[in-house]
Amino acid sequence: MTSASATSTKAPATAPYDAGLLLLRVVLGLTVAAHGTQKLFGWFGGGGIEGTGQFFTSVGYPAGDAMAVIAGLTETLGGLGLAAGLLTPLAGAAVTGTMINALAVHGTGSFFAPEGMEYELLLAVAAAALTLTGPGRLAADRALPVAALRSHGLKQGALALALGIVLAAVTLLIRN
Repeated sequence: MTSASATSTKAPATAPYDAGLLLLRVVLGLTVAAHGTQKLFGWFGGGGIEGTGQFFTSVGYPAGDAMAVIAGLTETLGGLGLAAGLLTPLAGAAVTGTMINALAVHGTGSFFAPEGMEYELLLAVAAAALTLTGPGRLAADRALPVAALRSHGLKQGALALALGIVLAAVTLLIRN
């Protein structure tokens, strides 16, 4: 056996895709979580529950303050879950569902910012991709005590993504 073949048969401790997934999860997750804290606490120039609730009411959601809390919690907890790689399929599905609602509210009149939907679409697709791929090996999911929660496959990701899409659709249906 040559040294080149010995090297090629050994798997690295952390594959490059694990580092890439970690980078994507952390940046996406913290970005979405920051948006959630804008809604919940008014941080980073956000409207807090009252201001966000008024916005939700103005775009047709009933009980604007309650919807602000739901959206804020979903973004904050889903974003933090993605960043940590904790319950990744559910966290990714939560972010995807929230971004589907953001896309519907923002509209499709234009693609590019500032009036367009490119930002929300990018967040939704990135979260959906993480839901389907899983978090990689550099994730809190690997430390969970239940084996079913540690494993990620296309089936688990697709089921979680379907749940996020269905809940987004239900939320959109209650808009006036």
